[in-house]
Amino acid sequence: MKFKPLGDRILVKRLVDETEKTSGGIIIPDTAKEKPQRGKVVSLGEGKRTEEGNLLPMRLKKGQEILFGKYSGNEVKIDGEEYIIMREDDVLGVIE
Repeated sequence: MKFKPLGDRILVKRLVDETEKTSGGIIIPDTAKEKPQRGKVVSLGEGKRTEEGNLLPMRLKKGQEILFGKYSGNEVKIDGEEYIIMREDDVLGVIE
């Protein structure tokens, strides 16, 4: 299935940090502390509309790795895979 977010929303695939796994492959859950999360941009909307109706293009690109807040966006399942839909403004930064 193809999915294209609307407006200034992006579809992100959460990246599991290898340091969160034990040597046996068990994923260690996050504790109550908040920390930024990593993800990869899978799909983008066309951009944000201003009050005048002008289109502001997206600054992110497909395939970029990003950091976002722990509780940002909405989690969804598409074709059995878990993704997050969030606004471009929820992104904290790009990993280069």
